[in-house]
Amino acid sequence: MSRVALVTGGTRGIGAAIAVALKNAGYTVAANYAGNDQAAEAFKKETGIAVYKFDVSDFNAVDTAVKQIETDLGPVDVVVNNAGITRDGTMHRMTPEQWQAVIDTNLGSCFNCCRAVIDGMRARKFGRIVNIGSINGQAGQYGQVNYAAAKSGIHGFTKALAQEGAKIGITVNAIAPGYIDTDMVRAVPQEVLDKIIAKIPVGRLGHAEEIARGVLFLVADDAGFITGSTLSINGGQHMY
Repeated sequence: MSRVALVTGGTRGIGAAIAVALKNAGYTVAANYAGNDQAAEAFKKETGIAVYKFDVSDFNAVDTAVKQIETDLGPVDVVVNNAGITRDGTMHRMTPEQWQAVIDTNLGSCFNCCRAVIDGMRARKFGRIVNIGSINGQAGQYGQVNYAAAKSGIHGFTKALAQEGAKIGITVNAIAPGYIDTDMVRAVPQEVLDKIIAKIPVGRLGHAEEIARGVLFLVADDAGFITGSTLSINGGQHMY
């Protein structure tokens, strides 16, 4: 029986690439989405991947959804916390609502999803958790104090949870993507995008499939000695 993997924000962009890569590698995949029913149904029809609509920032909604996924597909052994939003603005213009929405969706969701699966993983003595951080959580970014704080928090969350799971077969790692060729990045004005690309040593945006490849590496059954790590996939833009 194939392992079941939950990918949040799994029907578009990086999440979609991760979900497809996992399916192609033999996993049974559940792809979460927040609100775009039409896009989710199109993704389901195209890929054959099961889709589940729920708000990852809502603890009870996540708990209910995970129970349904496990009823439908089986115990969740792999979680990829990919869901994320931006609500950009400089500090003197940022509203409490912009701050809280990003913290709850990008960081709170990691707690919600991990809490929903951790008891089962502990009982089975196996689990693979990958949290998608960001280069902007490592280096900061103008106008993104909320996003940078949430993504930076993911990296600390990863290291702490990795220590809890290490002796019982649960690995917890993070991936910090750089600028990836997704709809979100392509929405940036071209003159700004050109400046971003000029700072990337490999001279281009990344591809979502390159992030997915990193996820496959970290969730493999034989990746049990890799935990508490952050894999930076950013074309050399930020090295430390």
